[in-house]
Amino acid sequence: MDNRVYVIQCPDYGQAEERLVQLVDLMGGMNSFVNKGETIALKVNLLRAGTPDEAVSTHPAVVSAVARMVKKSGAEPVIVDSPGAGFRFTKKVLTKIYHTNGMARAADESGAKLNFDTTFEIVSFPDGELIKRFEIITPILRADGILNLCKLKSHTFAAMTGAVKNHFGVIPGRAKPGYHVKLMDTGRFANMLLDLMNIVSSRISIMDAVIAMEGDGPSGGDPKQVGVLLGGTNPLALDVVAGEIIGLPRESNPILLEAENRGMKPNHMDQVELIGADISGLRSPDFKLPRTICQGTGQADHLTWWQRPLQPLFKDSLTLKPRISKEKCIACGACHEACPVKAISMVKGRKKTYAQIDDEKCIRCYCCHEMCADDAVILRGSLLYRFAQR
Repeated sequence: MDNRVYVIQCPDYGQAEERLVQLVDLMGGMNSFVNKGETIALKVNLLRAGTPDEAVSTHPAVVSAVARMVKKSGAEPVIVDSPGAGFRFTKKVLTKIYHTNGMARAADESGAKLNFDTTFEIVSFPDGELIKRFEIITPILRADGILNLCKLKSHTFAAMTGAVKNHFGVIPGRAKPGYHVKLMDTGRFANMLLDLMNIVSSRISIMDAVIAMEGDGPSGGDPKQVGVLLGGTNPLALDVVAGEIIGLPRESNPILLEAENRGMKPNHMDQVELIGADISGLRSPDFKLPRTICQGTGQADHLTWWQRPLQPLFKDSLTLKPRISKEKCIACGACHEACPVKAISMVKGRKKTYAQIDDEKCIRCYCCHEMCADDAVILRGSLLYRFAQR
């Protein structure tokens, strides 16, 4: 695959359209990727209902600008994604998310369509290294081409979400927990994502890193000004560059490690041709990585030689545990629906109903934290965990 990554500085979303035109022109122009009369799926990040300022989803200014370029090329853009694991893939859920995160406005401004087809199909993938069949939402399968419009965010389970992980949204929302149950460690989950990337095969990827998310993302982190837009035809290449920008250690990036194990390139910065800027000028040195940077499932990273042999004995103490804040919990049930192992129940207390997590069942996938829009899921580390992080 083409290992070139194109980058354009974009300090704010008011300049998004102008800068995106420049970016796509560097790549050969939109006519190089879409043809007249085609239906083009704009695969955005629709994780949950969050305003554009929260940096949870692909920014509507980016989506609107790309949609206009697609329209200008004579094709029909359709905004498509399935929300996170805590939400049903229904018209009602999609309508709420579209209006909250600005996608409805982006569609009105650009002439793009909003997808409301909530069906999916089972697709055989005999060439998959780990997964031989996937549930994939129908609008992705029916589109003539896919443009991957991802958001750069930290991720408590996968360390980072970018171009490769954005493909996970083609799995219908309520089917996502099953993948967490089957693939509990980050390496196997990354392998699944690489298979999924190959079967979906987006024509180009454009990464919204104008305002990224740092900290305990992909939903509960904080917006972070990065000020760039990235583009390319190889999602893996974009993730290599994005990891460098946010300072994610390569040994803590499961997607790159598994790509190397499979012989997929690029998996290292020296295998990428960066066009438009030098990587030294793009790095965000104070970018906050998730506290769960891990080798496994939520386990403390960078353990010393004497700590590693004790890791199996103290696994529970060497992880961040999700806890429910009874005061903040509104009993919406999103965490309960998202939990792949049914470790969360809704408990009726004296004054209110709230969620409760069973530590014995919890697999530390952090789907509950990812789905909570009210900051009611708190990640807490034990004294031993905090000591291991020193």
